[in-house]
Amino acid sequence: MRFSAATTAERFLPEGIALRARPLLVRVDALLFTTDDRGVAGRMSVIAFAIRIFNAVIAFVSQVMLARWMGSFEYGIFVLVWVTMIIVGNLSCLGFHTTVIRFIPEYFERGKLAELRGLLITSRLFVLFASTAIAAIGTLGLWLFSPLVESYYVIPFYLGIICLPMMALSDVLQGISRANSWTLSALSPSYITRPILILVFMGGALIAGYEPCAENAIIAAILATYVTTIAQLVEVTTRLDRRLPAGPRKIRFREWFVVSLPIFLVESFFFLLTNADVLMVGVFMQPDDVAVYFATVKTLALVHFVYFAVKAGVAQRYAQFTHSDPEKLAAFARETVSWTFWPSLLMAMVVLVLGKPMLMLFGPEFDSGYPLLFLLVGGVVARAAVGPAESLLTMSGNQNICAAVYAMTLVLNIGLSVLLIPVFGLWGAAIATALSMIFEASALSFTVWRKLGIVMAIFWPTAPAKGAF
Repeated sequence: MRFSAATTAERFLPEGIALRARPLLVRVDALLFTTDDRGVAGRMSVIAFAIRIFNAVIAFVSQVMLARWMGSFEYGIFVLVWVTMIIVGNLSCLGFHTTVIRFIPEYFERGKLAELRGLLITSRLFVLFASTAIAAIGTLGLWLFSPLVESYYVIPFYLGIICLPMMALSDVLQGISRANSWTLSALSPSYITRPILILVFMGGALIAGYEPCAENAIIAAILATYVTTIAQLVEVTTRLDRRLPAGPRKIRFREWFVVSLPIFLVESFFFLLTNADVLMVGVFMQPDDVAVYFATVKTLALVHFVYFAVKAGVAQRYAQFTHSDPEKLAAFARETVSWTFWPSLLMAMVVLVLGKPMLMLFGPEFDSGYPLLFLLVGGVVARAAVGPAESLLTMSGNQNICAAVYAMTLVLNIGLSVLLIPVFGLWGAAIATALSMIFEASALSFTVWRKLGIVMAIFWPTAPAKGAF
């Protein structure tokens, strides 16, 4: 007999309370147990949401401990190098980590198993090759231009480049898992296992007598990345072998690459935009300032993870509905806006209330970032108000215009940062970031309305656009 929250409540709660709670509990049952597309996507989002909550706690605790161990200067060096490696590792996929999310459901739906086998092997090998080549180019570039880089960044960057192939492979494995609705396999390695291992390896190094410096922190991150990615590769490959029978492979690299390039632009602009403020602070200010700003941004993770959790749960369903049921796509897309906005708004209020004591955990100098939260929270909530609109555009074949939106937003962000950071310091970075996120949300919502006739804005009427095409 299957568990039912509504039935259990009727059995154990007073009749009046059970009657009032029944509508909510029926929705809980629908979310947890129905096998339709909405139920699957909802469960994926709930699991992703739970993982991101756990990740936010783990990431926050680990960053607090690293900051306490290393001090703001060394911590700032580690932060800038690690953020850069995460960005470059993601970009090294050249869009294939998202392309697999688009094609895997389609190939399963249409029974194109030969193409599916070809895509799975090609995506992993290509990403490994591309990321290794980019790592080699990065090493050469750092050697050539090292006189232009602050001396305390040179060795940490050399070390960080070692991570690139495994970070890129992890991203494409995450995409394969998301396309198969394996939410735990998709998110646990990067968001739970890796940050825990970084903390464990760094703590072990300190116990062994090594210095609490940026170089040793990056070595700990390298070890954690390789262990996590290799374990993830074994797990995902094993599950694929169970689900997909052996057979011939058909490789359509040109078709996949043509789709991947604009997706690569979308993802690169988005990823750069998400982290551009930290990088720009690193360009114009000292590692101590980078540390304070990054700690402030990390405090915002409680708000950010709602958006990313919903995105992780719905992208595959967007792709499926695009090929099967446009009307269902419109209704589902509108629903995902609510899934994103209201939890984000709630978490934003929590962050503003608890932000100052949370920042003080990093160290006495870190609470100077608290006033910045009020600006940054506004930008994050504005982005949440349109839901995962860029995923809808990408999964529906409108990745080119989505890339253009992100390109404009990135140019705006960098331009504002160059103008404002030298004058206003960290306030300039926060202003540039908040304004850019508001522009991004507005542009994405308008683009979805024009291209698909779908309204993705939390307080906007739902009538379709007459001019949609």
